[in-house]
Amino acid sequence: MIRPPSLNPGDAVGLVAPSRTIAEHQVKTALGTFQAWGLEVVKGKHLFGQHGYFAGTDRQRLSDLQEMINNDRVKAVFCARGGYGITRILDDLDLSALRRTPKWIIGFSDITALHLALNRMDLESIHGFMPVQFEYMNASSSIKSLEKLLFEDRGMIEAESHALDRHGKAEGQVVGGNLSLLVDSLGTASEVQTAGKLLFLEEVDEYLYKIDRMLTQLKRAQKLDRLEGLVIGDFSQMKDTQIPLGMSIEELIMDRVKEYSYPVAFNFAIGHEIPNYSIPLMRNTSLEVGQPMSKMTFDS
Repeated sequence: MIRPPSLNPGDAVGLVAPSRTIAEHQVKTALGTFQAWGLEVVKGKHLFGQHGYFAGTDRQRLSDLQEMINNDRVKAVFCARGGYGITRILDDLDLSALRRTPKWIIGFSDITALHLALNRMDLESIHGFMPVQFEYMNASSSIKSLEKLLFEDRGMIEAESHALDRHGKAEGQVVGGNLSLLVDSLGTASEVQTAGKLLFLEEVDEYLYKIDRMLTQLKRAQKLDRLEGLVIGDFSQMKDTQIPLGMSIEELIMDRVKEYSYPVAFNFAIGHEIPNYSIPLMRNTSLEVGQPMSKMTFDS
């Protein structure tokens, strides 16, 4: 397992937008925070570019991300926001420099696709708070969670127990992220690998029947049957159809994994809402699911 080194004041970090377009004012708070951490921010040449929905053309976005990966002086790369677009450039991205000079890649949502490619290299990365969110109300605990991982290389997250939790203890590397992007990876070079792992899932703004369909696709692809444990983050802004599906999101998830015995934990504050705590993907992690709290502890 390849773990990038912790950050230190004085380090240079990159800021790129490999997916949806972003405006300069949307990262102002994040830039101020990075400065307070003592970091030097290297901005991608096309960070504030726009090509329709995207932050520049595919070639421009690819060039910015590739330059940060290849730059040995840059110790971490922050993806400014998610949205959609990174899968358009992922297969043309050369990640080999990260074997020689590992660095933290930080982001979530659409950035899940990049994390999956890093997973296949046995490289740890951070499913974490993105610069576009730093200006949100009540963001301080989420920012602190990210800071602790980056500078102290440790962390622990607790969640209130849910009535449908399946109690137990498990240990394994954490993989996962946004459900749509995990399903999107099936059949590709960066297909999610779940056997013997703790799988983490989150999603936003989807119909319940589509969640059921995506979980069923993961199940049919045998991605749910050999887990060590299942961790559920925010499934926020869920929608139903005129004819209701007839299940809550928790009931729906438990229905898809009812024949398995591994622990299942709901209510973890990881995803598209605030707070959004950061987790190190591919890190060996202990999961305890029980009353009154469930807990994830990341090995340092």
